[in-house]
This record gives sequence, C-alpha cells and structure tokens, in this order.
Amino acid sequence: MKIGLLHSLIRKDEKFLIDEFNAIKGVELVMIDDREITFTLGNDHFDLDVVVERCINHSRALHGLRLFEAAGIKCVNSFNVATICGDKLLTSVALAENKVPQPEVRVAFTEESALKAIEEMGYPVVLKPAVGSWGRLLSKINDRDAAEAILEHKTVLGSYHHSIFYIQKYVEKSGRDIRSFVVGDKCIAAIYRTSPHWITNTARGGLATNCPVTPELSELSLKAAKAVGGGIVAIDVFETKQGLMVNEVNYTMEYKNSITTTGVNIPKHMAEYVVKVGEGK
Repeated sequence: MKIGLLHSLIRKDEKFLIDEFNAIKGVELVMIDDREITFTLGNDHFDLDVVVERCINHSRALHGLRLFEAAGIKCVNSFNVATICGDKLLTSVALAENKVPQPEVRVAFTEESALKAIEEMGYPVVLKPAVGSWGRLLSKINDRDAAEAILEHKTVLGSYHHSIFYIQKYVEKSGRDIRSFVVGDKCIAAIYRTSPHWITNTARGGLATNCPVTPELSELSLKAAKAVGGGIVAIDVFETKQGLMVNEVNYTMEYKNSITTTGVNIPKHMAEYVVKVGEGK
C-alpha cells in the first residue's frame, strides 16, 4: 500500500507518525511537500492509495485535499471535514444541527449588529476569528468600551475573515479545559490543559496532564467527531455546571505533548486507521 503524507515542515508530530507508518509491513510512505507539489486540473494521476494531511497552512491543506480527492484519492481527513473544522462558524453550525452541546454562539456581519449581539448576550464574551488556530487573535471582552474598540479594530485592520463576527459566550473553566483525541470510532485519549491565563492552549503555554476518558467524555467526543464528518480529530471541551460542552474541533491535530502524558501511542492509532481507510475498511 502506498500512503502519501502531505506535509509542510516536519515537526515532532510528523516524525512520530512517520515512524509508525514505517513500522507497518507492506506500507510504502510517499512524502509530499506542499511547498513543492503542483497539480494539473483534470489530468492528475497519483499512484497512491490514500493521502494523510499534515499541513501547517489551512489553505494549502484545504485545497490540497480537494485536488487529491478530485484525482480519485482517499484522504484523511477529507476535504469536507477540513472545510467544517477549519471554520469555527461552520463547526458550530454542524454541532448545533447534531444537537452537540456547546457554549452560546452568535454571528454578526457589522460592527453595530455585533455590538448589539454582545450586549444581549451579556459580558464577558469571547470574539474569535472564524478561521484561525493555536489560540491566536482571541479577545475576551469584559465591557462595552472594550467591545467598541476591538470591533472597530477588526473592521478597519482585519481581512475578510475578520469581518465575520463570531461571538461566543465566555465560559469560566477554572483554569483548565479538556482536549480529547478521536480516531475513527474511538476516543483514544484525553488531556487536561491547565493555565493561569484564560487561554489554555498548549501552544500558548498550557500544561498538559492526563485526563481519564469517561463514558460522558467519550460519548460527547464521538458525537462531535461524527457531526463534522469523522476521521482523526481533536475535540476541545469545556467542563461547565451544565455538563461537558464542545468548544472547537481540530482536523490536523497535534499530539506530541500528549503521548507520554496519556500513555497512549496516538500516532500508532492514526497510522493504523489510515491504513484501514486505504484498504477500504
């Protein structure tokens, strides 16, 4: 079986995954650098059974997946999953349609309507770019003065993505949240991400510790994964007084800090799942 690994820089995450693919008998791994590959629309013929996407850049990942699928190649994750998970608005819509609990979300298209929505929701709220990662460009808004200033800055300085105001009710999470890892039809592991800052992403300094995968967490994680199309995803979860709620779903999940933390060989599970997809199972 030939497996293509669509990548940018080779980080620790990719190195661990490469090692697992190389350990599987009968698998030939083909490295595909997104900085070098070109496509010929309607005339691409790739000698591959499946492509696993590990790009850093969302646009390259999204378009690369679509182009490989157009050439008849199975992809993990699929273009559809990447499209939904790469846009927080689309993720929230998918979660709502599938009745997956999440914090209140409102969407507005102008400064005026966004301010009205924020005032109706009540402070504090979190303003997020619909497309973004690693906890960047998030704004916790505590009062009207801050709301007016941030909305104006986003309008004047922002790109198209920042003209869509994605507003989420702030959830007091007592210094931590949960990231669970779903591969196929199983929630294989989870970590707590703890930080004195309200943003707990490990990319922003959050400390990772093991989180037991309870039946409640597993059920919610699998339901969220199914809502966005399934595959290999990481679910960000809030612990609230109303129970667990899904914050975001990530389609190119990072796991290098979670292997020893959880005791679970996450990339091995990923590699085995990709092989099954390539075999049509």
